[in-house]
Amino acid sequence: MSEYADIVLQSNCIFTASGTDPFAGYVAVRGGRILSVGEGPCPEELISEQTICRHLGNRTAAPGFTDVHCFFTGYAAGFAGVNLTDMKSCEEIVECVKEYAQTTDSQKILLGHGWDAELIHPTGTSLLDEAFGSRPAVLFANGCETCWMNQAAIDRYQFTPDTCYPESYVRLLPEFLGDRDFIIPEFKRYMKLMNSRGITSVKEMGFDRFCGFTDILSELEQENALTLRVSFMSQPVAEKMDLEYGRAMRDKFTGEFVRFSGYNQMTDGSVSQLCADLKEPYLCADTACAQNIDWERLRADTLAADAEGFRYSLHAQGDAAVSKALDIYEDCRRNADGTLVNRHSITDLEFSDPADLTRMGRLGVIAEIYPQIQSIADREGKLAMIAEHIGMERGQYYWNRRKMADSGVLLSCGTDLPLLIDDIPQSIYHAVGGYFPEGGEPFNRQNMLTVKELLTAWASGGAYNLYQEKELGSLETGKKADIVVFSGNLFTTPVEEIRSVFVDLTMVGGKVVYQNGDEEK
Repeated sequence: MSEYADIVLQSNCIFTASGTDPFAGYVAVRGGRILSVGEGPCPEELISEQTICRHLGNRTAAPGFTDVHCFFTGYAAGFAGVNLTDMKSCEEIVECVKEYAQTTDSQKILLGHGWDAELIHPTGTSLLDEAFGSRPAVLFANGCETCWMNQAAIDRYQFTPDTCYPESYVRLLPEFLGDRDFIIPEFKRYMKLMNSRGITSVKEMGFDRFCGFTDILSELEQENALTLRVSFMSQPVAEKMDLEYGRAMRDKFTGEFVRFSGYNQMTDGSVSQLCADLKEPYLCADTACAQNIDWERLRADTLAADAEGFRYSLHAQGDAAVSKALDIYEDCRRNADGTLVNRHSITDLEFSDPADLTRMGRLGVIAEIYPQIQSIADREGKLAMIAEHIGMERGQYYWNRRKMADSGVLLSCGTDLPLLIDDIPQSIYHAVGGYFPEGGEPFNRQNMLTVKELLTAWASGGAYNLYQEKELGSLETGKKADIVVFSGNLFTTPVEEIRSVFVDLTMVGGKVVYQNGDEEK
């Protein structure tokens, strides 16, 4: 007797991410896996009276997508404590936090979020010191790029408003990651957000031992409460790389939804801040990098992780940083064909040397690109920065994803969330069209990907990055039914109009976890 499908998706645009072009056909799902996929109408022998058939017309059906570089911890900081969005002055903030303080345990830190840094300009600690004394208070501005804090908080957590970024406030993270009443609902809201963008798997960065958040992930997995597959990495910040922790996490998390994915570390910074490590000096300053990078420590950690069978991701933005990261990987264990044994990766790759991208492909190093990064820039400002800092001749190698693809580099996609929030159509607008948010002439058109290449990177590239390509990343018989449906055809909609397309439906393991309109309920 034939197996009947639980759900059949019939569409004029089925994109499998397995190498074929999109086609008119169907995807049949049974028991959380793909029962069959093919061209034309779904065979009648797969359909029973109980089968749910969805006729999608020209809407695109694709595999669930993977964001390979997320930072939920940084995202959650933007919602911790009392909401200060409507405050108009420092005095209003203080009064609001005073009221909030009456509702919380007096032994706990006072947290707040959302005040407008363009409107409000706190100076010093005196107002907060007077209001809260020895009780620490940290109040994040909207976007968490700055904060207002009292002296008690500065003393305890050892950072200041001038250094208000996650690696600096690492000692603060346990305060809200360990607050179960806050962090569990917040993570569930985060999963819904990601599902609404067609994201079904993520690779999360967690500092050191992730402040114990892995225990919460374990509980949620046991409760079948996860709608997002989570692979997490340890990024050494306050402590040295801990291989014993990695071994314990690798052994502990072997289920369907939570896995340990190795280690991550920053190298350089951005070109705009003169912190990208360059092969040639900046045009506007007598330096090739305005920060000190401990490449020997990065090398030692990477090789130690590699020897233990762990992958190591290096976040590199300048051409010298990319080259030095590859130098490190050259010394890692290799297969007979010269490719790396472990799936090491480079994240961001803002500005790179084409010769190094050729080497990257030969080694089998994975690229974790940010296809939406142009969304936070404007054409005039970005091009002026490039011209001033490195010149437009070198600037032609900015966001050179075309060379990566042509060099055989395995592409996967990330957002560095909360820097960017996943939006697949928007990523097409920027990484295929080459447009800045305001439109106009594309930037570095020669470096662009095709829609097929980009969606493949989001889907099968992400699954390969997470060592899950046998189960996820493409619409193929036997694979888990992680599927996303868009409101339009991603291949025929003009790129200039692609941002109007949105996610209609997301399935994880054959279960609908998001439908358009859910957020309004």
